[in-house]
Amino acid sequence: MIINAFLKALGQLTDSRFLGVLGLGVGLTIGLLIAFYAAFVLFIGWMLPESFALPWIGEITWVDNALAVAGIPLMLLLSIFLMVPVASAFMGIFIDRVAGAVEDRHYPGLPPARGLSIGEALVDVAKFLAVLVGVNLVALILYLLFAPLAPLLFWVVNGVLLGREYGQMVALRHESAAGAAAFRKRHRPTLFAAGVLMTVPLTIPVVNLLVPILGAATFTHLYHMLNGTRARPSRSG
Repeated sequence: MIINAFLKALGQLTDSRFLGVLGLGVGLTIGLLIAFYAAFVLFIGWMLPESFALPWIGEITWVDNALAVAGIPLMLLLSIFLMVPVASAFMGIFIDRVAGAVEDRHYPGLPPARGLSIGEALVDVAKFLAVLVGVNLVALILYLLFAPLAPLLFWVVNGVLLGREYGQMVALRHESAAGAAAFRKRHRPTLFAAGVLMTVPLTIPVVNLLVPILGAATFTHLYHMLNGTRARPSRSG
């Protein structure tokens, strides 16, 4: 079911509405990474003197520039961790557009979605980001203690969190808060597995830029599949 939902989402990636959201999402993500990189370079410039001298070597003037260049791969590495909260924020901002595009193509007989107001989405995202950061800070101790297992732990921890959040946000478009919570609890194992499926490619630089929109579409399909909503038969060609 999860693979089927993901393949349906992948098959719609060239949809004009998807491409519009994808462009916005990629632009916002790259802008965020550039902002972090600029902050890193400014911090290095503030911390290090422009030049200093060492015995037998003489004046050193290139350390800050070298560190600034080294900051580029550092930002790519940092993007692995940044993309998890970015994916959550993306979900809150663009869920209605992505889910609406999926439902218009695959589930045209549905009644209009309740949708989420900007206020509702921002409050939900803010709460989730606080939980996400807090849990990952605690999990950081486990990552350090069990370094060889750190990637697996990262996938499991964030798979649980993202599966919960994406499942909740998709369900809220059609149900009350109580109904969405009941849906999430009823299908916890499936949502967890889908969350892990989304978390793994989030750790791959560049590829992770595509994951938030595919995740939103995949979870939209999952919601309707789990609720027994009949999809429109795929059109060939």
